[in-house]
Amino acid sequence: MDVRPGSDPRRAAPEHSGAYLATGLCLTLYAGVLGAWTVFGITQGDGSTWDFVEGLFNPGASPTTQILGPYEWAFTAAFLVIAGLVLAQRRVARSAALLSGFVLLALSLREGVGLLHAAYRHQYTNDPLGSWALATRGLGVVVALVVLFSMFPATERQPDARPAAAGPDAQWRRLSRICGVLFLVMALAELGWAVRDMTATGTDTGRYLRGVVDGSVLGALDLAASAEFTTVGSVLVLLILGVLALRGRREVRGALLVFAALELYMTVRTVVWLTVSDFFNRSFETTEGALSMATTAYGLAAMTSVVVLATGRGIGPYDGRRPEGIRTAAVGREGWL
Repeated sequence: MDVRPGSDPRRAAPEHSGAYLATGLCLTLYAGVLGAWTVFGITQGDGSTWDFVEGLFNPGASPTTQILGPYEWAFTAAFLVIAGLVLAQRRVARSAALLSGFVLLALSLREGVGLLHAAYRHQYTNDPLGSWALATRGLGVVVALVVLFSMFPATERQPDARPAAAGPDAQWRRLSRICGVLFLVMALAELGWAVRDMTATGTDTGRYLRGVVDGSVLGALDLAASAEFTTVGSVLVLLILGVLALRGRREVRGALLVFAALELYMTVRTVVWLTVSDFFNRSFETTEGALSMATTAYGLAAMTSVVVLATGRGIGPYDGRRPEGIRTAAVGREGWL
């Protein structure tokens, strides 16, 4: 039991400081590696640094294909932010770190399946950057395992009894359910568009699903995640986090915030592309165009709402006294300070 006067309920318990430190350092290291790949891509490309900066938000701006893609850029920033919060011992960063660990582990397992194929392994041997790419994948495995094994046990003790109408906690549960509904609707929308695209293009379902779990399907060595992986992964994360948020889980706030910010970034890129390609002026000429616009508008509004709700001060699950904190000397006002 934490009996220190003035303990900050938003900080992790002292016994978890080692786990938070290891996680923060690992995420910082991996973000640095992704940053190095990004810089290398800029220097090797035909465009300038400004072209790359513009390409962060305008998919049609960059004159050459980068080594990493927008999801990797977004996760690089996310890893740095999460690492900063974890090193500051903020409890809200735990679920965000776990989300990062699962994403890295999924990418690593996908690449591991691809390496089972001799032709794919041969590409690593022949490519001048193959050894560096393989080292990056290997580092991803190590980072993922360290994060998951460090942060899973770093749970906070709950109080033996809790008042039925705890103000901030009850308010967070209401806001959490709103975030959950927004995430679940977004997941269904993305799933619907994925099915529609597969149907319209005649894509083989088996090959598409294999592309989610097998890095060799594309037939080329690529550090950027495939469209199949990002689409299915996004739908799964939205569904899982949506269900957890709908249940009012206290620990999910950080993961909600990080993934909503990532989805918001991708939606902003889509809006910019629709603007520069003049799609807005032609969007309502067909039913499909109108539905596409409605989905984009919903994604922009929903993910912005989740970011705002998850970052709101005074409503989070870690505001107020630490649950295992100081009891009042004379147990009054429902027995809690």
